[in-house]
Amino acid sequence: MAVQNQTQKNIFIRFLNINTSGQTGGRNLPLWRQLLLQLLAIVILVSVMFPIMYIVTLSFSSSEKRPSQLQLIPKEISFIAYERVLDKPTGNPVTFIELLRNSFVLSMGVGVVALGIAVTAAYAFSRFKFKMREVMMILVFIPLLMPAVGLSTPLYLLLNQVQVKQCKDKTTAIQPFTTCEDGSKGKLKFNLRDSLLGVGIAMTASALPFAVWNLKGYLDTIPRELEEAAAIDGADSNQTFWQIVIPLAIPQLAVTFFLGFIGHWQEFVLTWLFLSQPKDYTLAMTLYNMTGQYANSVPWNRFAAMAVIVALPVAIVYVALQKNIVGGLTTGSVKG
Repeated sequence: MAVQNQTQKNIFIRFLNINTSGQTGGRNLPLWRQLLLQLLAIVILVSVMFPIMYIVTLSFSSSEKRPSQLQLIPKEISFIAYERVLDKPTGNPVTFIELLRNSFVLSMGVGVVALGIAVTAAYAFSRFKFKMREVMMILVFIPLLMPAVGLSTPLYLLLNQVQVKQCKDKTTAIQPFTTCEDGSKGKLKFNLRDSLLGVGIAMTASALPFAVWNLKGYLDTIPRELEEAAAIDGADSNQTFWQIVIPLAIPQLAVTFFLGFIGHWQEFVLTWLFLSQPKDYTLAMTLYNMTGQYANSVPWNRFAAMAVIVALPVAIVYVALQKNIVGGLTTGSVKG
């Protein structure tokens, strides 16, 4: 009997130590470790998907009252919340199309401009030798150590100085460059701080440090031999940059743009502090406006529907850039 029990125990142990990696070489992955990893993955999946499923379910409800119980499977499929959000998101005189346009223009504009500036700066830090190179790289890195809201005050004061005013004599003054010659303060026509352009400038300034730091590390991994070979073939610096470096850096460019797009699309602090006109509001600002002072005053189904709509563009951008986010195109580009 003891021999039989020992035999069964040995069989069970061998079963748990079966190699599940599917590889003939390298490190084995025993079955027991594979089961633990699968269990951990399930726990992470549940913790991530639970709030998403709850919001999606709540968005299909026809009731605006606060839910009294957790519910992951919708009991009804009603699109009334989506219809009301698309028709009139809030009490402000602004349509959903205008909100979507503001968010899209701001996010895409900041993403493209920041990426264009960052890749050229990162290439200069990666390839060129110049004075105070290390010091300037540290100065680029320092803003990453500070919270974004900490940089909002100087940006607010700086952009608020740029104003366009109409003087009493019908002339135009652009402060701080010119003033009204008649001595009047003039009528405010445009304030850079209270505009999408001003917010875009502030968001670009906030996005550049991470973009430069992220791209510089990736460009360091691109072999210099490729650029030297292009130079031998007669390519100048611009041709090398656009035809050699940029195509190899596309995966990291996609990652940098995607991470920046998420932050730009969901940006709330700068837009809320800078913008005061409803026509310039973004989707993130509108989502916050839907929350009332008390929980019972929130239209919960419309709030959930708006949250789903705000999250959709991020998912679409990720699917569009998924192939380029993988990275590793430079592997094996230089053979010994």
